[in-house]
Amino acid sequence: MVIRFAGDSGDGMQLTGDRFTSETATFGNDLSTLPNYPAEIRAPAGTLPGVSSFQLHFANYDILTPGDRPDVLVAMNPAALKANIADLPKGGVLIVNTDEFTKRNLTKVGYAANPLEDDSLEDFQVHEVAMATLTRGALEETGLSKKDAERAKNMFALGLLSWMYHRPHEGTERFLREKFAKKPDIAEANILAFRAGHAYGETTEAFAVTYEVAPAKLAPGTYRQITGNTAMAYGIVAAGQTTGLPVFLGSYPITPASDILHELSKHKAFGVTTFQAEDEIAGVGAALGASFGGALGVTTTSGPGVALKAETVGLAVALELPLLVIDVQRGGPSTGLPTKTEQADLLQAMFGRNGEAPLPIIAPQSPGDCFHAAIEAAAISVKYRTPVMILSDGALANGSEPWKVPDASTLEQVDPGFATEVNAPDGSGEFWPYLRDPETLARPWAIPGTPGLEHRIGGLEKADGRGSISYDPDNHDRMMRLRAAKIDGIPVPDIAVDDPSGEATLLVVGWGSTYGPIVAGARRVRGLGHNVATLHLRHLNPLPANLGDVLGRYSRVLVPEMNLGQLALLLRGRFLVDAQSYTKVSGLPFKAEELQDVILDHLDLGALADSVRLEASA
Repeated sequence: MVIRFAGDSGDGMQLTGDRFTSETATFGNDLSTLPNYPAEIRAPAGTLPGVSSFQLHFANYDILTPGDRPDVLVAMNPAALKANIADLPKGGVLIVNTDEFTKRNLTKVGYAANPLEDDSLEDFQVHEVAMATLTRGALEETGLSKKDAERAKNMFALGLLSWMYHRPHEGTERFLREKFAKKPDIAEANILAFRAGHAYGETTEAFAVTYEVAPAKLAPGTYRQITGNTAMAYGIVAAGQTTGLPVFLGSYPITPASDILHELSKHKAFGVTTFQAEDEIAGVGAALGASFGGALGVTTTSGPGVALKAETVGLAVALELPLLVIDVQRGGPSTGLPTKTEQADLLQAMFGRNGEAPLPIIAPQSPGDCFHAAIEAAAISVKYRTPVMILSDGALANGSEPWKVPDASTLEQVDPGFATEVNAPDGSGEFWPYLRDPETLARPWAIPGTPGLEHRIGGLEKADGRGSISYDPDNHDRMMRLRAAKIDGIPVPDIAVDDPSGEATLLVVGWGSTYGPIVAGARRVRGLGHNVATLHLRHLNPLPANLGDVLGRYSRVLVPEMNLGQLALLLRGRFLVDAQSYTKVSGLPFKAEELQDVILDHLDLGALADSVRLEASA
């Protein structure tokens, strides 16, 4: 089932969706979510720019996306209806808060007539519910004002949907009592509204059918619902433990990355220090300084912040010190679409620094995978003495899924291997800060204050080995090639192809958050009896060693991306393959149905794709 809650940005749709998601996770369903909210802190009430929505897809089997279209749309006002009704398929359930369908609110969004009265919604199962009125009635004896009582109408909607789908309710009531612990009257009012919505579903004759989605068959273990940003924060905490290093986050708040800063600030007990800097440049500078001092330096940002941090990241490349740079991508350029998703920073991550300044790039594929991406990035950063870029995005950061909590004892430990002794090969008793490990090409990491290991630091080119400032052309050429060889030599797993039949001629390549829609789209195509192969890139620099051979086995390569073809450009240039792009920069993730049609078109089955579309619309 796919449910979408939509209303004004002040109607509490994100909280409503989050609570329904939490209860769904507790019930044991597999799930995926898509929060969608305006960038404005408070757009004018009742207007289209102020619409906020939360979509949840839950099932009794493995799912990969938040769903293409809602089976149920809850519209709290006319703006929410107008902004979302096009996504509701024929026969879908529409639950409308009739109290907000006043002439003034209808006029605000351009309705000439009330859509609840002009038969324009006859294709849907429409349930008209006076949520504000019913909520006020349920809270009449609490003494709350009319305005305060109406604020709980989102809990009424949550109660109604919880009844419809047999969701547990104990967690929501406990959550409300904890959230409003200092205002118990508000907590009880919300609980009363929630119960009133549940009771309304039970007693009214309007809802003749309820639905039950059984728990999914998940691997045994302890699970929790987790968002990508929370998983990233936990991964950073875990990385501090696996490396034995204190964690220092230098960050400046920016949507959609700020929640990582908020979460990490709660974990001082694990040796985490968070510093909210005055700007992006100060944040990354502080993080790099912490790495120089022997900590795991981390900075979090989005695309505009990566641009501002570029010079300091280049300094980290030259200094060859560990640093995690986490880019939670959003729509651009410039301020762009702060609350919408995009994955258009790949080329910036690859080349967005002056000079030849390569660094490893890792892209998680799901909200839960952000945890493992952070740990892996930290291990590479510490072992190879290099900044590492993690490319998350808004869909991963704010989306959620069930996450199997890993056994901490299974996480790989990484020895930072600080330098403790002089190392000059000429027997001079000196410390050479750029004398490299023959296996990793990493230079020694000497903590300031270590006796006898004093050395120069700075962005000017260093002499190979000795580390003194050098303008020698041959030395500069050698140092550039050594730094590039260090990154190219980082071992990453060979890429695995999902090609069940072994007879596919089309290979669909993705990276980052396109994983779910691509795999879901390919499943649909296979369900229609056709062969298609998929692969997903987690390591974008260096690329897997076998990638060229894999690409060469297929006559056609398709690369769906939420940009204008950045990975396709890299694959064409590196492997000389005719990679075809399918691109989208709307601020919303791909839909499985959308990619199914694109795959069919690239299989020269356009006629079949058209018939599938017609069948779906019917």
